[in-house]
Amino acid sequence: EPRTRAGHLFRLAEVLRRRRFELAAWEVYETAKPWREADADVAEAIDFCEFYAREALRLQSGEQPLLAIPGEQNELRYIPLGAGLAIPPWNFALAIMVGLTVAPLVTGNTVVLKPSERAPVIAALFFQILLDAGLPPGVVNFLPGVGSQIGDVLVDHPRTRFIGFTGSKAVGLRISERAAVRQPGQLWIKRAILEMGGKDAQIVDETADLDAAADAIVAAAFGYQGQKCSACSRAIVVEQVYEPLLQRVVERARRLNVGNPTQPQTHLGAVIDKQAFDSISAYIALGNQEARLVLGGEVIDHTLLEDGGFFVMPTIFADVAPDSRLAQEEIFGPVLSYIKARDFDEALQIANGTEYGLTGGLFSNDVGRLQRARHELHVGNLYLNRKITGAPVGVQPFGGFNMSGTDSKAGGRDYVALFTQAKVIAERL
Repeated sequence: EPRTRAGHLFRLAEVLRRRRFELAAWEVYETAKPWREADADVAEAIDFCEFYAREALRLQSGEQPLLAIPGEQNELRYIPLGAGLAIPPWNFALAIMVGLTVAPLVTGNTVVLKPSERAPVIAALFFQILLDAGLPPGVVNFLPGVGSQIGDVLVDHPRTRFIGFTGSKAVGLRISERAAVRQPGQLWIKRAILEMGGKDAQIVDETADLDAAADAIVAAAFGYQGQKCSACSRAIVVEQVYEPLLQRVVERARRLNVGNPTQPQTHLGAVIDKQAFDSISAYIALGNQEARLVLGGEVIDHTLLEDGGFFVMPTIFADVAPDSRLAQEEIFGPVLSYIKARDFDEALQIANGTEYGLTGGLFSNDVGRLQRARHELHVGNLYLNRKITGAPVGVQPFGGFNMSGTDSKAGGRDYVALFTQAKVIAERL
């Protein structure tokens, strides 16, 4: 029954709340997420549990009644899809993993949880909490492993009904392609719910509050080492304020502390692993050829030291060409491309000029331009006069356009319905 399933989520939220600091500590330890952001990740996981529980109850409550006609009784029910997959990322190792798991759970489905091989410990801890909270065995099934070895098998299986995925564009497109192929014995079209990354831009025009814009750019570009699909990867600035804003951004980024994430004063910890370190380092080398380095660029392998890990300093490249690789490809690290635009019209064109469409923003005090951004800046999450990261559950449902995914708004009122199918029952009276 929906109330029984929702009750499991409310109890789960209570357990997560009691163990909030323990869970945050595991995130700091396993993924090098600074304390402030690790704690926020646990809070978001709690919000997902409570919000999706309430939304599942609302979905089944009949708040949207059908039109009545004489002589018939008509009913619309939302029923589960069946068995499916939750494939979360490592960068929000608890929050997104919880959201991808509990949304199908509360709507009556069973889930195979395949955590990222880069962050399996926090997922194992969550799975044990699920069982301790009274969830019946077999409803959620924990299957850690390397995605390249077991991912295709899970996606291809004829009994897989849905796939909830957050991760890279390449893997998301592979899932979409394979899910579209009907396997022997498969009776349904698989539903792929995908969030795949971004190349997110903050536009700043000549009317903007430059100090506020600089604060927002630095926070969104370098929070959690830039390892967010919503991170500010591009700052697109009209030429009248290009240099004054650049000075402010560099000054603020220079003050960020890089080091051991267990220390409360740390802003940036290590990047997730050597593969990420090597990829980011290659983009920095490319940036030294394509643009002007104004801050950072240092990469430090501390794996043999006490504060072990792969560290990348906050890095800013100015005079980046809008069509360069630095401005087009997702880097997933603390690297900001600073781009000049002649005017607001060109800034809009540059912002929309990638294959992604996840988050974006505008700093301006021009009411007309803010209104134009609402209509013309093609992103799933648009932020005006604030930073472009941070999407509280139920407040700013999160998901993007184009190659950023299927615009499945996590934390939104319609999200749980994606894991259901609608059945209409008509009876002649």
